[in-house]
Amino acid sequence: MLTFLARRLFVMVPTLIMISVLVFVIIQLPPGDFLSTYLNELQSQGEAVDPAKIEFLKHQYGLDQPLYVQYFDWAWGLLHGDLGFSFEYNLPVTEVVGDRLWLSLVLNFSTILFIYIVSFPIGIYSATRQYSWGDYGFTLLGFLGLAMPNFLFALVLLYYANVVFGTSIGGLMDPEFINQGWSFAKIMSVVEHLWAPVLVIGTSGTASMIRRLRANLLDELGKQYVVTAHAKGLSPLKVLFKYPLRMALNPFIADIGNILPQVVSGSVLVSVVMSLPTTGPMLLTALQSQDMYLAGSFLMFLALLTVVGMFVSDVLLAWLDPRIRLQGGVGK
Repeated sequence: MLTFLARRLFVMVPTLIMISVLVFVIIQLPPGDFLSTYLNELQSQGEAVDPAKIEFLKHQYGLDQPLYVQYFDWAWGLLHGDLGFSFEYNLPVTEVVGDRLWLSLVLNFSTILFIYIVSFPIGIYSATRQYSWGDYGFTLLGFLGLAMPNFLFALVLLYYANVVFGTSIGGLMDPEFINQGWSFAKIMSVVEHLWAPVLVIGTSGTASMIRRLRANLLDELGKQYVVTAHAKGLSPLKVLFKYPLRMALNPFIADIGNILPQVVSGSVLVSVVMSLPTTGPMLLTALQSQDMYLAGSFLMFLALLTVVGMFVSDVLLAWLDPRIRLQGGVGK
């Protein structure tokens, strides 16, 4: 197992380096850096711009250096927690991001927990009670969850919360706690507001996972080893949890690396609709305005989530299914 972990960690480092190069190339694509974009916008509006000032700013922020020098400066800063300077906000990226990054992590991990906690009992019930009224009911809810876009569900929820209950469920905290320091009252306010975006963002993921778990578990329940286990007199619950459910979990464990960035990127529209102070809307604005260091920091954050998620899924798969790590050793 230790050899398996060492191999996976050894692969992570060059992967992150390649991703950082790709992210840097993306943020350098046309229309260029933020200063060039800003200059072109002013010129298109017929306003005069002092070229000396632009050159001074490019020199100050290192934009007149060769691309490989800019990349190494940016990558070295990332390793030391220096995310660069946001040209649009005229502040360091760490100050611009502020609490948004932590609020995004809380929201996203709460959504993932919601997806797994809700979908697994329902998926197991639907598979073991195939074609029952409960199975049909959960199937209908699953199709509704897959068909309804997240942002539309957010609009419906906001409307009915305001009309029926006379309250607003937008945002992640009460207005008096915005731009304030963290306290117990602020944490409790975040907890009270967290359920609505978690429900909205997690609905489609929950519906999809229920359908997949049901299909995978039904496939395992029909195999010969399950029939043999029942014939030997094992209890139904022991047969279910020890054999077919364990085998049906492999695709879901492998999806951890995908679900982390998908939840982050998929919550952008919901964050805009529900006025959530997360990183999604800021990433969209940074890409539109070509705020290269701010956009690059967000893209690297998504890439890091993907790589770490893949590592976690590999470790859990090796622990759950010994065939994976044993076959890896034989293949080597």
